[in-house]
Amino acid sequence: MNLLSQQVKRGGWTLVVFGVLALAFGIGTLLWPAVSVLAMVLTFGALSLADGVVSLISIFRKNVALPNWVLLLYALVSIGFGALAISQPAQMAEAMLWLLALWLVIAGIARIVFAVQVRKLVNGEWMLALSGLLAVALGVLFFARPGIGLATIAIWVAVGALFYGVLQLWVGIKLLRQCTL
Repeated sequence: MNLLSQQVKRGGWTLVVFGVLALAFGIGTLLWPAVSVLAMVLTFGALSLADGVVSLISIFRKNVALPNWVLLLYALVSIGFGALAISQPAQMAEAMLWLLALWLVIAGIARIVFAVQVRKLVNGEWMLALSGLLAVALGVLFFARPGIGLATIAIWVAVGALFYGVLQLWVGIKLLRQCTL
């Protein structure tokens, strides 16, 4: 077996392992969406905390393009958000959902307004208006039933992980079969 075949085979096994892990993650997220949302918030909190610490340390570097006060403000907000997400993940999950709901409503209204403005210039503007209506409807649903919103986010992440896992497995197995021929 030549070097390229060995590398492709190793890559194939890596894809198979990633595929299995993604499938396990997707199935776990579907089975336990509430726990998955909390895990995502905790992970996001840890990343935010780390980002804040790195930004705080960057204040002392001379070759950073941003003014120190911007870095300090960003660092403090990131550290504060990270600390809140880690210490109160359930409350932060709901708060992030409220922000998402607000963004969906505003973005949906903006799409509808834009669709009305371009209706004489573009064919199919109704699809943009429809996407705006759907965004507004989803935002209103999230405001009215935050529990449904959190479960929906978990389900979308799970479905994405399942698709990713299937694709990784498919490509990995295909590579492994090619190497044995």
